[in-house]
Amino acid sequence: MKDLEQLAFDQAPMGLALTENRVIRSCNQSFAEMFGYEKEQLIGQSFRLLYGTDQEFHQVRDIGLAPLRQSHPYTDERIMRCADGSRIWVRFRARTLTPEDPLAQIVLSFAPIDQKPTGPSLTPREREVLMWLSRGRTSKEIAQVLELVDASGDHFFHGELKRWMRRHGQAARVGGFDDGHELLRREHL
Repeated sequence: MKDLEQLAFDQAPMGLALTENRVIRSCNQSFAEMFGYEKEQLIGQSFRLLYGTDQEFHQVRDIGLAPLRQSHPYTDERIMRCADGSRIWVRFRARTLTPEDPLAQIVLSFAPIDQKPTGPSLTPREREVLMWLSRGRTSKEIAQVLELVDASGDHFFHGELKRWMRRHGQAARVGGFDDGHELLRREHL
């Protein structure tokens, strides 16, 4: 049976990894190929290798810990970095083996959302805004996190969101955002 379990892990149609304290201890071929590495290049590496910046790596650390501490899985969508420097948008899922210390030992899965992006390329700021939106933050909260507040306390975020919606209208509709009004309204709920 162990041989079959190993075969299933190795040949799964999605990327799988086992990490300990954010260090890759095991991964399957799909995971390595998804990010453009050989498996041997990833084993023993920090997950930092797959994030564009130290800031991104540190920001995602605590996201999802609450459900993991309760032995529930966690899922989100995120943008990761490949070996060649390109970016890939993936659906991320996690289940910890150690709820008392969720990052001590965790099983992760990654599935590409769109292997050939057809939408616009996003700036680092736009990716950051979309990350916070996907986590349910309001525009006001995002403006505070991204320090988009001037001396009078006015938020620049609304203007940035409106500009983004004008520039990427079709991509925004495909992503489920018909216009910026719903996103702006969320902060008043």
